[in-house]
Amino acid sequence: MRPDYSEYLPLSPATMHVLLALTNGNLHGYGILLEVARQSQGAYKIGPGTLYDNLKKLLSEGLVKEASSQTEESTPRREYHLTDLGSAVLRAETERLSKVIKEARRRLRLHEGAQA
Repeated sequence: MRPDYSEYLPLSPATMHVLLALTNGNLHGYGILLEVARQSQGAYKIGPGTLYDNLKKLLSEGLVKEASSQTEESTPRREYHLTDLGSAVLRAETERLSKVIKEARRRLRLHEGAQA
């Protein structure tokens, strides 16, 4: 039986983008902001307040963990890491959205056929 992640779904767009940004590895806050802009080709941007509100929630839910790293200046920098649970929730959300898109396309084809 597959685990049920419905208590986490649906994800807000900001939350989904943050989780998606962390699939390539650990990132600090500014790195997440840059990755969100890159992955959406600039179409979706989040500000620092939205980012850190989301990270606080994701940390408390266990979807993301903090990981410290050293910068070149030997200053500790807070980075974030996607947990296995976070990855599973992101996967569940993409499957949910795929079903929504499939149904929307089906209905649009029917609608367009009725209009012709």
